[in-house]
Amino acid sequence: MAVVAKIAPSMLSSDFANLASEAERMLRFGADWLHMDIMALCPQPDNRSSSHREAYLDCHLMVTNPLDYVEPLAKAGASGFTFHVEVAKDYWQDLVHQIKVKGMRPGVALKPGTPVEEVEGENPVEMVLVMTVEPGFGGQKFMPETMDKVRALRKKYPSLDIEVDGGLGPSTIDMAASAGANCIVAGSSVFGAKEPANVISILRKSVRDAQQSS
Repeated sequence: MAVVAKIAPSMLSSDFANLASEAERMLRFGADWLHMDIMALCPQPDNRSSSHREAYLDCHLMVTNPLDYVEPLAKAGASGFTFHVEVAKDYWQDLVHQIKVKGMRPGVALKPGTPVEEVEGENPVEMVLVMTVEPGFGGQKFMPETMDKVRALRKKYPSLDIEVDGGLGPSTIDMAASAGANCIVAGSSVFGAKEPANVISILRKSVRDAQQSS
């Protein structure tokens, strides 16, 4: 059974002064997930509007101490908890266990320079995030060479959610989709578009078309 296409607008590119309304707008335009780049603790659930309280919050932690964030993010309503393997090499399987205990889906992220072998083997996570730019800020150019990791992961784990983040948009989505990515994070290409709903639709169609042709 093919993995499902999931489009996750990156809230890093949204208007932070109107975060709740931006989240509602993305969901209305057809987003499956809301991608949150976490560099500090999330607000508590009562600060979230009712319309996106039930949304899937795809949290990508760019922190050096992800263990400290498990409890707070669970309380804040996070759905997915993706941490960087580079900062958790010695304890990441224990971290995955704690994430699951708190009811969140565990994921692991790889920076462009991190080899895919870091997460191969007996893999306890439910998603691997392949960074297609260097993490930390938006607007960077997509790095096609990172698609080798996506292809390797898809070949080994046919049913795994594989996410890509960085420089994704209508001009680059086909490369990611054909490599096997099914979870697509898109920031400026969605939030900067005149018709964000159309961009979300294009991204989803590319993933589905690639799956049908594979």
